[in-house]
Amino acid sequence: RPTEVGSELVLGRYRLGPRLGAGGFGTVFAATDERLRRPVAVKVLAAPFDRDRSFLERFRREARAAAGLSHPNIVAVFDSGSDDGTHFIVTELVEGETLADRLRRDGPMPPEETVAVAVDIARALAAAHDRRLIHRDIKPGNVMLLPDGRVKVVDFGIARAAGSDTLTGTGVVLGSTADLPPDQAGGQTADE
Repeated sequence: RPTEVGSELVLGRYRLGPRLGAGGFGTVFAATDERLRRPVAVKVLAAPFDRDRSFLERFRREARAAAGLSHPNIVAVFDSGSDDGTHFIVTELVEGETLADRLRRDGPMPPEETVAVAVDIARALAAAHDRRLIHRDIKPGNVMLLPDGRVKVVDFGIARAAGSDTLTGTGVVLGSTADLPPDQAGGQTADE
């Protein structure tokens, strides 16, 4: 488990830096890809998911599916793997703030900006849906607003390839409760 900033080297390649955030499925660290000498983000899978073999297989399969996405409004997935019991996904590192942080700080955005952000989110989701990948946790905390005005959707970590096994077990629904669509909250299959 990553503990000390700058000391942890994952797969002999990714040097972990400061913790950027945490969610229900893992912790995100700023990191450096020592081989390519570029900044990246590393999301480390949290317990108990890191010990559930069936979940880990679905996590790997979905990381591969997310890595196949290439769109200006989607954070790129570069790598995924396991190192001595630490399971992770490596993505591009984006600077900026989440839409949630922006709304918390400034309140509602002007209508023109709201529409521009919504259009970029819709473009990201359309690109994912074209690849039959469902995000399943769209919320302001998973939308990054970059300083240059670009918008990027992050955290396809609980996304699922449409038509494959879901990441839900009996009585378990994944996603952020406040942001779930009614069909997903009711335990039905999420789709495009």
